[in-house]
Amino acid sequence: MNRSRRLPSWATGIIGIAIVIALWWISAVTVFANVGPAKVGAIPTPLEVVQQIGADGFGYYWGHISVTLSEAAMGFVWGNGLALLLAGLVLLVPRIEKVAVQIAVITYCIPIVAIGPIAKIVIGSPDPGDPAGTAIFLAALAVFFTTVIGSLLGLKAADQASLDVVSVYGGGKWMQLRKVRIVAAIPAVLTALKISAPAALLGAIIAEYLGGVERGLGLAMLAAGSAAQVDRVWGLAIVSGLVAGLGYALFGLISRFATPWSSGRSA
Repeated sequence: MNRSRRLPSWATGIIGIAIVIALWWISAVTVFANVGPAKVGAIPTPLEVVQQIGADGFGYYWGHISVTLSEAAMGFVWGNGLALLLAGLVLLVPRIEKVAVQIAVITYCIPIVAIGPIAKIVIGSPDPGDPAGTAIFLAALAVFFTTVIGSLLGLKAADQASLDVVSVYGGGKWMQLRKVRIVAAIPAVLTALKISAPAALLGAIIAEYLGGVERGLGLAMLAAGSAAQVDRVWGLAIVSGLVAGLGYALFGLISRFATPWSSGRSA
């Protein structure tokens, strides 16, 4: 009876977004309406942000999104590829697990803002029109820890009875990895990738704040902030959030259809 009255997930999502927009609008016209000596609004209303996005046009945003997306995508592939490789190596050589986890923790504990300037000096500025190497590096760094830990947990979640069956039929660790562990790890790996998608975009945007690029969401936000274009800053921030949310939703959709057993659904 209770389950029949429960709202579907899409309905609760719409209600949550509506509440956030309502609180944002109320705050913009009340608490943050007259701030500072100039008595100007510190936060634009949702309508003002939408109007600014419409005035800027699709071409303005796509010109920056395309650059940042390419940097985030390359960093996503590099960071997750190395993370999966390290997790697989740990299963084949269990003695290096502590070292692998320590490496992952170190990459997680290093502040991206602090390592960014050093990476920019080492990597240098890109050629005009090319993705920034610093942005790719920071995007890869942002996803490495999550995927290493998620993959290790997933690869260790294999059923021991299934592993024993492979061993009985003469299979070694490599056969166990291919036939059992990888299948058992897919839900955890896809969850890690789902979290990594927005993190990669964030890493690329932070790198663009350091300069050395001609276009990008980070550079656009920095330029709009320097020119006191508050509506545009908010518009760029919202567009960035939507792009990150699409990346999260994409891997969520892949996980839903690729691993239906993980949530009790039939294939």
